[in-house]
Amino acid sequence: MNPTVIKFSSEDCGLCHKMSFYDQKVAAELGLEFVDVKMQDTATYRKYRKILLAQYPDKEGMGWPTYIICQEPESDFKILGEVKGAHPKGEFRERLQEIVAAAAT
Repeated sequence: MNPTVIKFSSEDCGLCHKMSFYDQKVAAELGLEFVDVKMQDTATYRKYRKILLAQYPDKEGMGWPTYIICQEPESDFKILGEVKGAHPKGEFRERLQEIVAAAAT
């Protein structure tokens, strides 16, 4: 299974909204799965909460948005890396590619 990009964001975050214009498209272009987790969506948040808390036990230091790239998010997940905050489309793509390449080696 391809790695999954899990986006943790807030409906009230302007940067999160800006990234939504291309983040899912970039992930798809790279052959990655994509899950959008809005903190206000309690059902979806509960499903992926364990992944967020593995990286940020007290949520301190998170960026808005925070993208956690992992394998097997539905079961025994393995975190491959993260991208925090908003980035231009090209830089976002490069950061995802670096994480996937490092995980493949």
